[in-house]
Amino acid sequence: MQTTKIDPAHINQADVDEYRRKGYALFGQVLSDQELTEARAHVDYLMANLPEGEWPERMNSIHVHDEFMYKLCTTPKLLDAVEKFIGPNIVLFSSHLLVKAEKEGHLVPWHQDGIFWPMEPMEILTVWLALDNASCDNGCMKFIPGTHTKGPIDHEDKDTEVSVLHLGLPDGIVDESKSVDCALQMGEFSLHDPYLIHGSNPNRSHQRRAGYTMRMMPASTKLHRTGYYENHKMYLVRGEDRAGNNSYENA
Repeated sequence: MQTTKIDPAHINQADVDEYRRKGYALFGQVLSDQELTEARAHVDYLMANLPEGEWPERMNSIHVHDEFMYKLCTTPKLLDAVEKFIGPNIVLFSSHLLVKAEKEGHLVPWHQDGIFWPMEPMEILTVWLALDNASCDNGCMKFIPGTHTKGPIDHEDKDTEVSVLHLGLPDGIVDESKSVDCALQMGEFSLHDPYLIHGSNPNRSHQRRAGYTMRMMPASTKLHRTGYYENHKMYLVRGEDRAGNNSYENA
């Protein structure tokens, strides 16, 4: 099943409506050639300096301590696109650099992002920015269109020796015949809903697959600061938080 890519500079209401219906959207190139070259070089640097034994898929919240990755999260053209979907007051909730090394990249089981986050309302979206070409061969994301309308579904423990996540949907609950491959060229990106069922296969190819996820939410969404998220760092990257729902590092 093919998905038409939207020009990020010309997003219209029909595109937004289609995203609401399917739970995801794919977009053309949003980074300039120079920005893309710099971003890929930075990924090379991070991979070369990865601590021994660390999975390259587990570089979570990297923007908190990496100025370059924070700047990437605040790319104006990217925020312009996000604004079309969640409005002008944008909070960077988290980010995650997922690098599936050639012949070694692990699988990500079918799951929903929203089950991990204590926020209300659950009006957050994930930006997935391709820093390498992402194809079926090297483990691009897979979506099950329309499944975001099911709301949260119970997850179960997964084998963390082979899986990036410790939780995933039970076997047999996903109709994989309806799966859509989220193939992207470097510099392109996708958006998906927090309850959309998605995952990815291992990378068995000779091509690395680097993708940078950025979780963006409107300032009207409140993070409940409990447990793991008690001291979680968030950034107001555009607009304002008129209701004072959250606290930010750059307030």
